[in-house]
Amino acid sequence: MANSLLPVVALLALLFGASRAADFEVGGDAGWVVPSAGDSGTYNDWASKNRFLVGDSVHFKYKADSVMEVTQEEYDKCGSTHPIFFSNNGDTEVRLDRPGPFYFISGVTGHCERGQKMVVKVIGQNEPPPAPPAPPSGAAPAGIGSAAAMVTAALLPALIVLGV
Repeated sequence: MANSLLPVVALLALLFGASRAADFEVGGDAGWVVPSAGDSGTYNDWASKNRFLVGDSVHFKYKADSVMEVTQEEYDKCGSTHPIFFSNNGDTEVRLDRPGPFYFISGVTGHCERGQKMVVKVIGQNEPPPAPPAPPSGAAPAGIGSAAAMVTAALLPALIVLGV
């Protein structure tokens, strides 16, 4: 009986292990730099392709620059005299400690206006991911996929044994 629970326990460990905090390197190998001309959406494009959860961190690497966390209004106007957070040490990690948007800009004059700014949208650990786009009209609604059915089928015996 114990051997039959091994796959279920391994699956549960995988599922719960996947919820560990992640550290995201802003800008990848290039780091936190002024984007090249005509590429002002670089950081927001990057952020939109990642899923940030409460507890994750964003890591900024830069030279002769800075990073500031600011309000949305300050983000929109590319400036702040009293940022929420400021660092210019060249190696800054910011922990995403709450759900909602985080607004980051460079503190060097002119850099934000040239695209060195980013909004990170953080979801809570227990919040569902954003809903997928609606299917085109006339398309059949999506049902439970075979992978979800297999996970449910695999977990059901363990849940019954555990009395859940």
